Amino acid sequence: MDLTSVYRAEYGRCVATLTRLLGDIGLAEEAVQDAFAVAMEKWAQPGEEVPRNPGAWIVTTARNRALDRLRRESTREARHAQALLLHQPEETEEVGPVRDDQLRLIFTCCHPALSPLAQTALTLRLLGGLEVPEIARAYLAPEATISQRIVRAKKKIRDAGIPYRVPAEAELPRRLPPVLTVLYLIFNEGYTATTGPLLRTDLSAEAVRLARALADLMPDEPEVLGLLALLLLTEARRPARTAPSGEIVTLAEQDRTLWDRELIAEGHELVRRCLRRDRPGPYQIQAAINAVHTDGPASDWTQVLALYDQLMVLTPTPIVALNRAVAVAEVHGPAVALAAVEELDIPGYHLLPATRADLLARLGRTDEAVAAYTEAITLATNDTERTFLETRRADLASGRCRS
Repeated sequence: MDLTSVYRAEYGRCVATLTRLLGDIGLAEEAVQDAFAVAMEKWAQPGEEVPRNPGAWIVTTARNRALDRLRRESTREARHAQALLLHQPEETEEVGPVRDDQLRLIFTCCHPALSPLAQTALTLRLLGGLEVPEIARAYLAPEATISQRIVRAKKKIRDAGIPYRVPAEAELPRRLPPVLTVLYLIFNEGYTATTGPLLRTDLSAEAVRLARALADLMPDEPEVLGLLALLLLTEARRPARTAPSGEIVTLAEQDRTLWDRELIAEGHELVRRCLRRDRPGPYQIQAAINAVHTDGPASDWTQVLALYDQLMVLTPTPIVALNRAVAVAEVHGPAVALAAVEELDIPGYHLLPATRADLLARLGRTDEAVAAYTEAITLATNDTERTFLETRRADLASGRCRS
């Protein structure tokens, strides 16, 4: 395992653990970053290897670096934090309703004193280890905006004395919406990374694990079950999502025998539990859409479109409208879908021109489709997605793409 893999797999866990030990998110992050810098130098030396448990090594090193930093400080707060570290074992018994350090960190960062964007951006940075450009692309926002929000959120946590603590059970439902958003975004980054390899299985697996922990914590919250079902049903398709050579395989072309049937069965059962309730929420409806896609040898697009109609009532966003247009194309044809797509404006989102290109190609409007593919290629940030779009454009130009 190289250091990059260790960083991706362990960063969030280490920051969460150090935050519990230190009671200071900013100091915890700095200490973990210092520890990774030490690891980079140490593990690169001849004869050195990555430890069997690199996360434990990072936590121990970070704890020692934090102590060194605190010893150089003379403030009362620093002396108090130093005393805590010196007299508190690394593994302390956790109390309260949340028993997972990373889940506790999510709830802490999702404190209502912070704005929604600050909540999720900070959590994605601390827990997912995502860099600012990756978070900015997830939000289709300028990098400077995201960076400022993260800095301000840390400052507000420090200056306002927002504690790293487990919220009382009565507070959990109120703190839930941004927590669900964070887990959803972490999974999405793992399923379609903004840069590098298409799949980051460490992130998607961690999002599923935390969603399970959240479902254990709040088993009567239907949107928690809906999110878990959505992640499971999406993750189930991952083995068929890329070909052996690495290129993307579309849903219609996937080998369904490669799908994880255990995850599908678990996801379908959760969806059935959700749909027994009145007025399902957005995550439950998205889970139901994925249940339709994974039920039988082919997707029932009429059902999918009906579910997207429900979702549009609850969350009438341009991205939901774009996804709905894909279903419209299968039910009512590409011309009707294209009319809906032409009304959408999602700056910087490569899937908008990519969807438009596919619809134009199906209508035989080749020149316009090629131009739309070119726009999508320019906006795509993941190399695998960009290669997929380039192949589609080349096939279309040579007459091999469907029309």
